[in-house]
Amino acid sequence: MFDILALIPGKKKKTGSGWYSFNAICCSHRGHREDKRSRGGIKYDGINNWVMHCFNCGYSCSFTLGMSITSKTRQFLLWCGVDSDQIQRYSLESLQKKDLLDFTVKRKTTKIKFDTIEPIKDSIPIDTSNIDHQKFVNYLTNRSIDPASYPFLITPYDSVYRRNRNRIIIPYFYKSKMVGYTSRYLDNNTPKYLNIGQQPGYVFNFDNQQKDWSVCIVTEGIFDALSIGGVAVMHDDISPEQSELISSLNRRVIVVPDFDKTGLTLIDRALDLGYGVSLPEWAPGIKDVNDAVIKYGRLPTLLSIIQSATNSKIKLELRKRQIAKGL
Repeated sequence: MFDILALIPGKKKKTGSGWYSFNAICCSHRGHREDKRSRGGIKYDGINNWVMHCFNCGYSCSFTLGMSITSKTRQFLLWCGVDSDQIQRYSLESLQKKDLLDFTVKRKTTKIKFDTIEPIKDSIPIDTSNIDHQKFVNYLTNRSIDPASYPFLITPYDSVYRRNRNRIIIPYFYKSKMVGYTSRYLDNNTPKYLNIGQQPGYVFNFDNQQKDWSVCIVTEGIFDALSIGGVAVMHDDISPEQSELISSLNRRVIVVPDFDKTGLTLIDRALDLGYGVSLPEWAPGIKDVNDAVIKYGRLPTLLSIIQSATNSKIKLELRKRQIAKGL
């Protein structure tokens, strides 16, 4: 198709994490100060696909062979000096290869299947206007999660298992079909969480990853993923099946482990898979992404994750030791 590195003006330098840094051309076009510190970054597979992110003004875009060129990518190419007619030709050439690529992807991913489950008896959606649902609404909002942002369920009238009246149900979806769920109980009893139908290889919130996003944030916990728009592996490891599903998104992947002893074991696995890892310098007491979103907000947390991401084992080992001292 086209060599994106050849189209970007100025010098490019390959970093140890596989990204190419350059003076971002988007900043001045978007009303920001001109970048003179190589804050632009591009990850290129050397053949067709790439993602771009500016660590100065936050602009991002990407290109995937077989897909049409998005408006953000089109704008970036215009800033690079590519004329509109050439961009249109690139887009048409990409779409012409879609059928072949679709066949290849389908052939590779036919084994990714999950069994569907029956609807949860007596479950109803959370209604923010219903006063009887207020304790569930409060729990989610206290965790900086919009109750309307996900199809949460509750069973407030369960007559068989009375404890179920005090739970929030977080359904698992794959290709819009429910394949399992987690119950988060709001009482003081244990266990707090109960997982039903969790199938090997499943990645929570995979369905909600948008095609035009250039980054996938991988967390351990469900509420971490919900609060940042990422995905969750739901334990301190990434299985081969999960990595296949995550990698099928064809974008930059950043893993943010929990800041505890078990969570930090996820770092080596992420690096082995070629993913970036982020350990932002958040305030003491913040143990995971959701804690950070509660304290700083969603956008500042997301920016801190992207800016702290690295593939350097040395940097991560030093940061891991700092975190371990505070545990």
